[in-house]
Amino acid sequence: MIFDKSKTLFERACRIIPGGVNSPVRFFQPYPFFVDSGNGSRIFTKEGNTLIDYCMGYGAVFLGHSNQEIALEVKNQIDKGSLFCIPTEKEIELAELCNKIIPSAEMVRITNTGAEATMHAIRLARAYTRKTKIIKFDGGYHGAFDYVLNKAGSGASELEHTDGILDESVRKTITIPYNNIEALESAIKKDKESGDSDIACVIIEPVMANSGLILPEKDYLNQIRKITKQNDIVLIFDEVVTGFRLALGGASEFFGIKSDITTFAKALGNGHPISLIAGKKEIMSQLAPSGKVYQASTFAGNPISVTASLKTLRILSENKDIIYPQVGKTCDRLVNGIKDVAHDKGIELTINSIGSMFQAFFTKRPVNSYNDVKTSSITKFSELFKGLLDNGTFIPPSQFETCFISTSHNEEDIEKTIESFENALTRVKEI
Repeated sequence: MIFDKSKTLFERACRIIPGGVNSPVRFFQPYPFFVDSGNGSRIFTKEGNTLIDYCMGYGAVFLGHSNQEIALEVKNQIDKGSLFCIPTEKEIELAELCNKIIPSAEMVRITNTGAEATMHAIRLARAYTRKTKIIKFDGGYHGAFDYVLNKAGSGASELEHTDGILDESVRKTITIPYNNIEALESAIKKDKESGDSDIACVIIEPVMANSGLILPEKDYLNQIRKITKQNDIVLIFDEVVTGFRLALGGASEFFGIKSDITTFAKALGNGHPISLIAGKKEIMSQLAPSGKVYQASTFAGNPISVTASLKTLRILSENKDIIYPQVGKTCDRLVNGIKDVAHDKGIELTINSIGSMFQAFFTKRPVNSYNDVKTSSITKFSELFKGLLDNGTFIPPSQFETCFISTSHNEEDIEKTIESFENALTRVKEI
């Protein structure tokens, strides 16, 4: 495909925007294409190219681009106003709906971004426990702030380190391997033996989606829940990606586990900027003005995003028995098709998938941890990305991301995508 207009736009962007993009994950060599619009499962570039989209706003656009049911509600709200900085009834309606949907949501605070939600969730855990250290997992990504960038996934995985972070922040963060319960037990034991027992929380993506896609091994999350309870450690589920996508009630519903605090974003607003923190009343009530944990935002609970989220969750709630089985079958159909193509070509390819999420790794070994991901061929993945793009299919450009199915992806999309993979894998085999 030709992206001549995008090249010109990127050169223009580089003169005024650092790196030419407003988020590092949007860049890929030699330059990213520029989008003009999107509809359903498709996006359309400035050159007029049509691409089947499996990035879907990195998982946010679950109900498809330009969903007209949501758009109509948003347009009606725009006519009434977009920001008041005083409460609206819709904020209560959204919180009440989340309380019904999310297993751990005794109380809810609406915020703007996933990073904001996880940052304040950690602060809440520290205030509640009066402890300071946190445990996170290799390749886990919880936003671009100091305490969670140790061995982080997503775009941060491509950097050896992130400048500007205080050494104290690094010392307060314990990073351990995912799917290794012994590592968690050892970290807690070591902390106790030091004499301070200072671990406030464990923050985890129940399904890791920022190091490719890594699934929890059987009973792993249950064991984490048991261990954190035994040691009075707050368990934070970062469901920025999995929330409302893996199941209506997210990973908590899917795996039947209640965390103490859960964070949501992405699919909550189907592309509109919004996030929330949900959790036990005794923890959440510490937020100001009822408590002394200060969190504030001009744009939190803005009527536009809240309206979009209300409509999104109502659509999902009313159609959950159709939507979740449907996207799961669509994903399985695509994954099985890709596996068949790779097998026929004699290419070693491991694909992890769950619900409406999948990722391919050029390795013959199972991928159960961040270290496993790093054994896969980045060179081959890069060639796959380029080959798919040339064949009208867009996946996230990094091995350390996840591909997403939406409710708009249909049989025609899947057939064309499998054909795209067949052509792209032919190029990969030539490497």
